[in-house]
Amino acid sequence: MLFPTKIALGLDRMTALLGALGNPHLSLPPVVHIAGTNGKGSTLAFLRSMLEAAGKRVHVYTSPHLVHFNERIRIAGSLIPDDELVELLEEVEAANAGRPITFFEATTAAAFLAFARHDADFTLVECGMGGRLDATNVVPNPIVTAITSISLDHMADLGETVNLIAREKAGILRPSVPAVFGPQLNGAMTALAEEATRVGTRPFTFGTCWSVEPQENWFFYRGKQEIFLPSPPLSGAHQVVNAGMALAILDQIDGLRLKQAEYIRGVMHVKWPARLMSLRLISYGQRRLPARVDLIVDGGHNTGAAEALARWAQTLDTKLDVVIGMLNTRDPRELIGPLVPFIRRLRGVAIEGADQSHPAAAIVAAARDVGISDAHTAPSVTDAVATLAGASNAHARRILVCGSLHLAGNVLATLKAPVAQPAE
Repeated sequence: MLFPTKIALGLDRMTALLGALGNPHLSLPPVVHIAGTNGKGSTLAFLRSMLEAAGKRVHVYTSPHLVHFNERIRIAGSLIPDDELVELLEEVEAANAGRPITFFEATTAAAFLAFARHDADFTLVECGMGGRLDATNVVPNPIVTAITSISLDHMADLGETVNLIAREKAGILRPSVPAVFGPQLNGAMTALAEEATRVGTRPFTFGTCWSVEPQENWFFYRGKQEIFLPSPPLSGAHQVVNAGMALAILDQIDGLRLKQAEYIRGVMHVKWPARLMSLRLISYGQRRLPARVDLIVDGGHNTGAAEALARWAQTLDTKLDVVIGMLNTRDPRELIGPLVPFIRRLRGVAIEGADQSHPAAAIVAAARDVGISDAHTAPSVTDAVATLAGASNAHARRILVCGSLHLAGNVLATLKAPVAQPAE
């Protein structure tokens, strides 16, 4: 295969490849297509969990993976087996016949091929980037489209403003197909509403058509129905919104109504690793830590994610020690800036195995630019965690690792932490 060395958005290569494979994307079980900047993976996780709690067989395609590629493709509740994945990729490679194709396009084709060959009740598909020209946007007739919160990200490919980015993501909308919109900045919501009108769909919009009201241990969803549900096990107030987004999508699926117990079981059993994931450690790598540490791993890497992290940090009783590694496609100040009031010490690291990683020194320079004085480089996450744990006082054993899903995946791989469980 000839893989372009950078992202190459467009549907022509994907359409030709799928044609050579017999157009499996036209034979998928009913598709829910999700785009957005932040929260689309978590929304999809809630949606899958609730559908599976109701006994539905669900295919899922997400990206990126944390540790193993198989995490991207879930067939009717189970991760795709290695042997089937290899056979599908070989089939895709043969059908492509040496033509230029991107990694994401080839793997998306393999996922669609797998989904077309296995029975399921629903197929949940997450856009890789954008929407209009994303490789997943070849599905002509989804049953619901959904767009989660949009913020500035991938601006070189999608546009310099949230308005432009929103119009790209709105490319998944289809005439007369129900669309669900999550909470948005004003510019994004205006663009989405205009695109919905142009396409010919009436959106089910946060704030006007659906809402969530958090309580102490519960939350209240108002949409086509009204439901009280327990607070989800995923940390952060934003996860209540993501759960609400999943409920709004379910509201838009004709003929589908879950029982109260199924909604509850789905919310309570949701799993989505590396999103404020708390790991209680007495050792890390080959290092024994001087005391038990609450290591929190989060893959957040843009301004919207930073703002969500800041809202979570505001609820804590102490400031955070933070370890950050980022890809050089993003400005570290955009992530660090909203977190400044909640950071006591920061350690910058390069992401092992990532060619596009910022050098640790660039992370530290950005941290000092925005006002964090105790910012230093560390040779690895292991060293950073051990150093911060050793310097902590008795009341400060909480360390946040964030900045990239690649970094989060490295941490979880080191700890052999579970990242993808089968259906409950």
